[in-house]
Amino acid sequence: MAVLVTGGAGYIGSHAVAALHERGEEIVIIDNLQQGHKEAVLGGKLYVGDLRDGDFLDTVFGENAIDAVIHFAANSLVGESMKDPGKYYHNNVYGTLCLLEKMNQYGVKRIVFSSTAATYGEPENIPIHEEDRTLPTNTYGETKLSMEKMMKWFDTAYDMKYVSLRYFNAAGAHASGRIGEDHNPETHLVPLVLQTALGQRSHISIFGDDYATEDGTCVRDYIHVSDLADAHVLAVERLRKGGDSAIYNLGNGTGFSVKQVIDIARQVTGRDIPAVMETRRAGDPAVLVASSDRARQELGWNPSRNKLEDIIGSAWAWHQANPSGYNKN
Repeated sequence: MAVLVTGGAGYIGSHAVAALHERGEEIVIIDNLQQGHKEAVLGGKLYVGDLRDGDFLDTVFGENAIDAVIHFAANSLVGESMKDPGKYYHNNVYGTLCLLEKMNQYGVKRIVFSSTAATYGEPENIPIHEEDRTLPTNTYGETKLSMEKMMKWFDTAYDMKYVSLRYFNAAGAHASGRIGEDHNPETHLVPLVLQTALGQRSHISIFGDDYATEDGTCVRDYIHVSDLADAHVLAVERLRKGGDSAIYNLGNGTGFSVKQVIDIARQVTGRDIPAVMETRRAGDPAVLVASSDRARQELGWNPSRNKLEDIIGSAWAWHQANPSGYNKN
C-alpha cells in the first residue's frame, strides 16, 4: 500500500517524501510544480497535475493502491492571501474538497493534513494549546481552518480519519544536502536572510518594530523541516494503527524575534546582513509559539534539531551549495 503525498515536490512535502523513502514506504506524489521542483523528489512516483482535475485524480487513485494521504498542496503566502482571497479559497479549500471526495470514492480513509498555527490568529495564550480559540487574522489561516473543519465533517459522515498538524515557521534543510528551501518568490525569513548573506539581496526587510514584543518585532517558533517531516510520518502510523482523528501543534516551545533570527544568522554565516525597517504587513500576529506536548505524548514525536543555530546552519549549507536553488544554470 502506498502513501499519497500532495504537494510532495514542495519544501516541506519533499522532506516528508524523503522521510517516507528512508522508511521503505511506497510513495505516490502529486504536484502541479507551481512552487515545487522535480529535483526535490528523492523517491516515489511523481504525477504532475492539479487536485481540482477530477480525471487526473482518477488516474492517480486508479493506478495505485493508496491507503493514506499526506496533504501539503496549498497556496501559503500570507500577504498574497490578503490581496487575492479568491485564489486561496479556490486552490486550498476547493482543492481539498476535490481530494476528499476522491478519497471517499476510492475508499481511502486516512489523511494527515499540513495545517498552520495561523489558524489561531492573535493567540490568547503563549504557548498556544490545541484547545485555544481559532480566529485567523489572514485569509491563508482562514482557508486552512476551513480545510480542517471540512475534514471533521467528512470524518463524521464517512469515517475518514484525519490528523491535522499545526505549525508555523519551517526552516533548515535535509542532512544529505540534496533538498532545501527554494521558493519563487521567496517570502520566508530564514532563506531571505541567507540570500542577503550571499549578496543576492541588498538587505533584509523587517516588517514592523512596534509589536508588543521584547524588541518590537514579530516572534515565531522555528522548527527544523526534517522534524516536521518525521511528525507527518508518525501521524500516518497512528492512523494506520486505528487512531482517532486529532489535531496537534508542532513547535519547539521557544520563540525568536525577527531581529534575533537576523543576529543568529550573522553569527552562523559570519557575514554582514543589512536590515531595513518597513511598515507592518497585514495579518501578521505579534507572537506565535506552540506547545507540542500533546504531539510528544500521543505521537511519540521528539524533535531532535531544536537549536536555531543548527536549523539556520543546515539552511546555510544548502544555500551555499545551491545559490540558485534547484536552477543550476
